[in-house]
Amino acid sequence: MKLITYTQGADPRPGLVLDNQVGLDLLAADPTLPGNWHGLFAVMDRVSALHEQHAGQTGTTGLPLFNLDDVRLLPPILTPQKIIAVGRNYRAHAAEQNRPVPAAPMLFSKAPSCLQRHEGPIEITDELDRVDAEAELAVVIGKSGRAIARADAADHIAGYMCFNDVSDRTAQQADKQFFRGKSIDTGGPCGPWIVTPDELPPLASDLAITCRWNGKVMQEGNTRDLIFPVDELVAHTSSNMTLLPGDIIATGTPSGVGVFREPPVFLRPGDVVEVEIEKVGLLRNPVVNRSR
Repeated sequence: MKLITYTQGADPRPGLVLDNQVGLDLLAADPTLPGNWHGLFAVMDRVSALHEQHAGQTGTTGLPLFNLDDVRLLPPILTPQKIIAVGRNYRAHAAEQNRPVPAAPMLFSKAPSCLQRHEGPIEITDELDRVDAEAELAVVIGKSGRAIARADAADHIAGYMCFNDVSDRTAQQADKQFFRGKSIDTGGPCGPWIVTPDELPPLASDLAITCRWNGKVMQEGNTRDLIFPVDELVAHTSSNMTLLPGDIIATGTPSGVGVFREPPVFLRPGDVVEVEIEKVGLLRNPVVNRSR
């Protein structure tokens, strides 16, 4: 299934994508359901039943069906308690930095306020002139847990989505740590949807991942090349903190980011960035200038 959060100008609503153009309004189909994915992850059997009931329907003459062109897709998880990201989790990305492969997952956080929707603008300013993009596979937690064993990690995963770890390289390098440079407003595009694990290889292994700027391929990788795979990341992250439904783990980026090119290149107003992951989807965001 493809899980979405969307709006038609009113409050955000959870839904499903039935095909490329038709969506299912879950609350119209069953008003007793929780109103967001944090709660819905606990009743996925009911969500699956609604998907089966409406699968194959193409008419959009009225609720609970709607045309995807008539709505705005939002970040699938609007208010995660945590966004955990992973540094240097592809060998080629470590090599382009002339840095060693980490002995353990190198975790950092992004402020949840950085999230941006599919097709929403990545906003930069005259001062933010060294902003970079990083294509990543994101894990969305569906069931809470602490000290989760690797063998049990899959039981805690609701699904996967595309993620762009937009980075202010000036702040990142000046601060000698990641948080401020990784938390710029609109610096966490994600979506367009969450794909449930049953549609992907186990633990989202062996998926091609690509980043394009204005149609030019900047990054090409595959999730089989993750140094620390998804189950190990879930286990390691939960070793001393509780993972909660809706938490996001961005699993790291392949080589090819702008800052390590010769010469370095950075995003400029008018650019369009695409993150595409095989069987997961395509996340597209324009870059715009904003005044402070």
